[in-house]
Amino acid sequence: MRWLLVDGFNLVFRSHFAMERSNLRRQSDQFPTGALHGWIKSLQDLRDAEKPDRCVVFFDLGGSDRHLAVLPDYKGQRDDTPPDIILQLPEIKKLTALLGFAVIQERGVEADDLIATAVHRLAAAGDECIIVSADKDFGQCVGAQVLQLAPPPTANPALGWRRLDAAGVEAKFGVPPTLIADYLALVGDTSDNIPGLKGVGPKTAVKWLQQYGGLEGVLGAVATIEPARFREQIQADADRIRSNLSLVRFKTDFAFEPGGVPMEDVRGVAAFLEAMEMHSTLRRYQAKHGLSVGQEKPTEPTVRPLTSPAKPAPGPEQGELF
Repeated sequence: MRWLLVDGFNLVFRSHFAMERSNLRRQSDQFPTGALHGWIKSLQDLRDAEKPDRCVVFFDLGGSDRHLAVLPDYKGQRDDTPPDIILQLPEIKKLTALLGFAVIQERGVEADDLIATAVHRLAAAGDECIIVSADKDFGQCVGAQVLQLAPPPTANPALGWRRLDAAGVEAKFGVPPTLIADYLALVGDTSDNIPGLKGVGPKTAVKWLQQYGGLEGVLGAVATIEPARFREQIQADADRIRSNLSLVRFKTDFAFEPGGVPMEDVRGVAAFLEAMEMHSTLRRYQAKHGLSVGQEKPTEPTVRPLTSPAKPAPGPEQGELF
């Protein structure tokens, strides 16, 4: 079976910023719709291109409890989520369910961990997984049955979508997927506010990991490692760098129950687009599915959390683009 696993907020932010200049709004009340226009196009294009058997979108629902317990400032440097995204998010989830994509979210658990859990279980069962995200952390999940599909960077959309297999991950970062977490622990991850070893950039980290085989090998070589100027710093920061590894390495022991196979509610999607006054997208959708004007039917899809909400959720967080 072929699965399409979408990093929800990563793609939501991309959809928003790709359409931001158009300032698309519902004329009756000026409700923003730009991200919704970009979102439905992205999901339809992905499904048409990849032809998966199952599609799942994962969303964050509040902060990540396990990360915040280790690093209280985890992702603390990020700007507030744009108000237009916050307004559109409930509608994006409704539209996602209408399109036939399962929606999974769990309070206090980062979507990245939920995706990694799904990949771990599905690949072990022999299924093929395509992770849709620009987050470089997912390089550690890539393998024989797992690909990462990264959207075009907003700064250079001409690059197009990029498919990363294990060889592609190693070509990009200099280390194989099995060492991506070790690599990030050393260099840090500015998008998540995780500081690495001061002064250590990608080239030095790659050289050390290739020479010593992994993070513990690097830390264990403190007496002889070159350049020598790092020896004292490695000795002083060893525990913090090990802590970094717990932050950047995914947990894969969460629940993954996508439920039955959801079907696209074609008339429900058309009714949604009509209600949102997304006329150009509605016309394209009607043409794609052979619908005539007036065939729309309202539907109330449900978005299923994995667990019951236990506390109010902060605003959504932006995924890193690379």
